[in-house]
Amino acid sequence: MHRQFLLLSSLAAFLAVALGAFGAHALRGRLDDYALAIYQTGVQYQFWHALGLGLIAFAAQSKPDAALLRWAGWLMLAGIALFSGSLYVLALSGLRWLGMITPFGGTAFLGAWLLLAVHAWRCSPSSKP
Repeated sequence: MHRQFLLLSSLAAFLAVALGAFGAHALRGRLDDYALAIYQTGVQYQFWHALGLGLIAFAAQSKPDAALLRWAGWLMLAGIALFSGSLYVLALSGLRWLGMITPFGGTAFLGAWLLLAVHAWRCSPSSKP
């Protein structure tokens, strides 16, 4: 599981850098400031959560069968797709209804971080009786 999440983390971070550069160079002047800000928000959240997925991969290296980490990883990836993906398409297309999808991605991010926290708490020496 850790290899899979590390690969996905690396690819998500690669895409965040590529999409960020694309936004900074190719979209400047083509999108208004509001749409460009939406696009950049998608890039920022994708980058931070790609790193979060890498953290999950690192944690899964020592606990490869941890269900909480597996769920956290898939939720993190779903969050990237739903949150950042919807913002990219919204910024590029102007389809405002896509803004309704973004909170589902945010909820997936929150769930992933919470599951990672629960995993960390359960694995900490001080949480043992």
